[in-house]
Amino acid sequence: MNDDYLTEFAGLPLVNFTPETEPDEPLPPAADVAWAVRGDWGDERYPDLFARFMDAVDTSQVTALVIGFWGWDDVAGLGARTLVEAADRFPNLRSLFLGEIVDEEYHVSWIPHEDITPLVEALPGLERLDVRGSAGLALSPFRSERLKVLRFESGGLPVEVVRAVAASDLPVLEHLDLWLGDQMYGGDADYEDVVPFLEGVRFPALRRLGLCNSDLQDEIAEGIASAPVVARLESLDLSLGVLTDRGAELLLAGQPLTHLTSLDLHHHYLSEPMMERLRAALPGVEVDLGEHQGEAEWDGTDWTTSMYVALAE
Repeated sequence: MNDDYLTEFAGLPLVNFTPETEPDEPLPPAADVAWAVRGDWGDERYPDLFARFMDAVDTSQVTALVIGFWGWDDVAGLGARTLVEAADRFPNLRSLFLGEIVDEEYHVSWIPHEDITPLVEALPGLERLDVRGSAGLALSPFRSERLKVLRFESGGLPVEVVRAVAASDLPVLEHLDLWLGDQMYGGDADYEDVVPFLEGVRFPALRRLGLCNSDLQDEIAEGIASAPVVARLESLDLSLGVLTDRGAELLLAGQPLTHLTSLDLHHHYLSEPMMERLRAALPGVEVDLGEHQGEAEWDGTDWTTSMYVALAE
């Protein structure tokens, strides 16, 4: 799931700037690509690598940036802090991926963050922000009149971050993804923390909602069945979690979902008959039922199939 680097970001081909990038290496025009600044296990510290990147590339023309691996020791939040200190060098930055780090560098639950509020405040022109990882991650409620896409990929998203997003003022937000994760890896939000996203009041422009990678998937499905936000959604993502027939039954018994263009349920614990019912009930909807994890059955005291979110450690 996070084994390979991106090859494009924000609709642009992605070019990596690494410790192996030579000073005289020809580089494309800054505005034509997305840039990924990726450290490695060598001696060059991430701030020094980033300084070389800014010397080699006209950062005033950079619109899409990926912050990759920033080191092993004493580095909590280093990638974000390095960018905050140089924020004035990126006046046209619109899309940012913080922590696009693959599993061989850090497990997703190890990626060392800190409070990213200074980052969102230093870059008010951002229209897209993706964040991977959650160790030490913190966020305060913030306002942005530009942000359209906000995504958190996590094996365990802290409840304080979930609540901060819910309390933020994001009037043009169109796409929100929260990978809530597993309690064992810091995902301590409960269903009540998800309710604000279902009420449809806070983000009036929202069209794509993902509440994913969660062991609360059946409870979320129950809320979706009557959630006011659903009527204006184009895409709904409940993938990567422990959705069972109970949750799918509640979805089918609730409000119509036939207006959706896509319903993503991949990585699930549904039975074959339930999958057929979903396909039949939503003929015009692109329903992703891939990565069937087996059928979960309740025996009165426990599930007969062990269930796991797709991404935890």
